[in-house]
Amino acid sequence: MEKNKKIIITADGSHTILLPGQRESYHSRKGALTESEHVFIRMGWDHLLHRGTYRRPLHVFEMGFGTGLNALLTLRSALAARIPVHYTTVEAFPLENDYIEALNYGNLSGGGLRQYFRDLHSAGWNMETEIIPAAGFVIQKLAVTLEKFTTDNTFDLIYYDAFSPRVQPGLWTQDIFDKMYNLTNPGGILVTYSAKGSVRRAMIRAGFTVERLPGPPGKREMLRAVRNR
Repeated sequence: MEKNKKIIITADGSHTILLPGQRESYHSRKGALTESEHVFIRMGWDHLLHRGTYRRPLHVFEMGFGTGLNALLTLRSALAARIPVHYTTVEAFPLENDYIEALNYGNLSGGGLRQYFRDLHSAGWNMETEIIPAAGFVIQKLAVTLEKFTTDNTFDLIYYDAFSPRVQPGLWTQDIFDKMYNLTNPGGILVTYSAKGSVRRAMIRAGFTVERLPGPPGKREMLRAVRNR
């Protein structure tokens, strides 16, 4: 992954990381926080809780740990809902500490999430770490590509947050969504910011029931896929 990264301020005041050489950013420039809250929390986490089709602890899988924003928002949501969570994420290109320390996500909720943000990033790779033992929030960060990721676990909720099909086409193939389907529990869901037609068709062929949903600012649509059986 490109080394010449740059932290920029998005439209809602939250940071993201720009890869100038690839014309790609980790989050939407229209609002990093707004995008993550809409795609992964509102359309993912909140929808799953409304359906009630999850275990305790609730098992979450994230493709692309990146800045840790999705994990932080999930931790905040888990605390509010008092639901224990086991959070598994893969990241082939972990961020360097200088970038992590410069991100302003710890200022969310009046700064009340600052220590949790640090704890998520300081958690060791390739091992399980209890971030909040009393609340049952456990994270497992794996420094591996999605293609090489294997597990005996299945998941109630999948955040599919890879770089765009233009930048990482190999992460948006039929084989990948077949794999995602097999990782999803019956009743579980997968959400992604992408609404590309080829992605939707691959999800349907894998066995998901797929919805087009309103996207975050700057995106007309996003996708939510449900494994019904």
